[in-house]
Amino acid sequence: MNWENALKDYKYYLKIERGLAANTIENYSFDVEKLANWLEANEINVSPVSISEEQLQQFIYSLAKQVNARSQARIISGLRGFFNYLLFEDYRKTNPLELIESPKTGRKLPDTLSTDEIDALIAAIDLSKPEGERNRAILETLYGCGLRVSELIDLRLSDLYFEEGFIQVTGKGSKSRFVPIAEATRKYIDLYLDYIRSHQDIQKGHEDTVFLNRRGKKLTRAMIFTIIKRLAVASGLNKKISPHTFRHSFATHLLENGADLRAIQQMLGHESITTTEIYVHLDRSHLRKVMEEFHPRR
Repeated sequence: MNWENALKDYKYYLKIERGLAANTIENYSFDVEKLANWLEANEINVSPVSISEEQLQQFIYSLAKQVNARSQARIISGLRGFFNYLLFEDYRKTNPLELIESPKTGRKLPDTLSTDEIDALIAAIDLSKPEGERNRAILETLYGCGLRVSELIDLRLSDLYFEEGFIQVTGKGSKSRFVPIAEATRKYIDLYLDYIRSHQDIQKGHEDTVFLNRRGKKLTRAMIFTIIKRLAVASGLNKKISPHTFRHSFATHLLENGADLRAIQQMLGHESITTTEIYVHLDRSHLRKVMEEFHPRR
C-alpha cells in the first residue's frame, strides 16, 4: 500500500463511513499529504503500513521548526485518525502515534462581538446596492441563529419553517437540527427573498439555495469571509473577526442573559456538552449572577 492509495481509501472512508463534510475531509487529507511530502523530500522510502514511531517523531520535530504548537497538535490529531483507520482496517497492528504526545496549547477562545459592535457592522452595509439586503440578512442569520459558515451557505428555502419559528440546519456529519429563528431575523430574510432574490436569474441547481451571488449561484465560504472583513473595515472595528465570531457571540450572549447550557448545546449542534463548555467562555460576573439567582443558600 502506497501513500496515494491509502489516502484515497481514507477519504472514501471519511465520506461514506464517517459522513464527514468535504472541508473536514480535505483538512484530514492535508495532514497525511504533509507527512507523505516530508518523507519524499527526505528520501525516506516507507509505506503507511511500515512507517515507524521514530520516523513519525522525526517528522514532528521538523514541524516544530515550521508551525506553532496549536498547528502541530492539529496535524498530530489528524495523523492519529489516519493511523487509527489503518488499524481498524487491519493494515497495521499498532498506531505509531499512540505514545506520541501533542504539545500543550492551552485553551484559545475566539473574540466575541458586543451587541453594539454587531449593530455597527450591520449599519455599515450599503443598502442602496442589491447585495446590501442579502448581506444584512446573512449577518442577522449568522448572529441570530449561531450558524457555522458552511451551514449558512447550504441553507435552503425548503429548510425555512417560518410559521413554526424554526429553520432546519445541516451541520457536521450531515446531521440535521432545528434552530429557533427570531422574528427580526425572519423579517430580514423575507426582505431579501421578496425584493432581491425573486428578481435574480437563478442558475440551474441553485433554485433552492437561500443566499445567492450576483450570478445566481450559491455563495462560497470565502465570499462570506470577504463580506465580513470589508464591513469590519467600513465600521472601523479593530478586531480580527470571521463568520465564526458571530456564532461565538450568539452563544456567549445567550449564556450571559441566562440561557441554559444544554439549550445552547442543542442550538449549536454540539454532540458533547464539553464542547459547549469550552466554546462558551464563562466570565466571573455571569458566574456570580448564576450563584446569586439559583443557589439555595444565596
